[in-house]
Amino acid sequence: KKHNRHVHVLHITTSDEMDFLRQNKDTATVEVLPNHLTLSAPECYEELGTLAQQNPPIREKYHQEALWRAIDDGTVDIIASDHAPHTLEEKSGTYPNTPSGTPGVQTLLPIMLDHAANGKLSYERLVDLMAYGPIKVHKIKNKCSIRKNYDADFTIVDPKKSHIITNNEQASKSAWTPYDGKKIQGMPVITIIRGNIVMREGELLTRINPKPIQFNI
Repeated sequence: KKHNRHVHVLHITTSDEMDFLRQNKDTATVEVLPNHLTLSAPECYEELGTLAQQNPPIREKYHQEALWRAIDDGTVDIIASDHAPHTLEEKSGTYPNTPSGTPGVQTLLPIMLDHAANGKLSYERLVDLMAYGPIKVHKIKNKCSIRKNYDADFTIVDPKKSHIITNNEQASKSAWTPYDGKKIQGMPVITIIRGNIVMREGELLTRINPKPIQFNI
């Protein structure tokens, strides 16, 4: 505030942090991760061991409930994946000699669609947090609108589709997910990048040449 500068704060996990940020929304925007909204301590460590290890760590249920309140009242601006594709071999050691982080890109939207199906947030709020939030905070150009000269990037979802997440279906080099065996409701069924259908019903159809993201400076 002294220097009149905006700050975007990532990976918020505690009730105390959210209380502080809620009082400083004129300066700060806020980002949370699906793992912290879905998994809780100590259960996740008892079930997953070092597979649940990440920074900041998965915390107790009351912290998780504070994150959901912050989503509900508008304190949170973005939900992101924090994808960290460590392999099972890398994660199979003993803490603290194991890397922190979990894979998350492929399960990001399915997990959040399941939360929406269970009434944790509206589908409109989900779109706000995963599409409009990022372009607003990071000033990303030519996204999230159907108009001429915009990138035709779309995800089409089936909010009623049931699915069981498995390690075998993960396209990442990590080849595992902390949500292995989890039954969910809601799945992305088509992914379109710059007008090209690259995924349909879980199958990767084509690879496209990467293109740098443009920003409104």
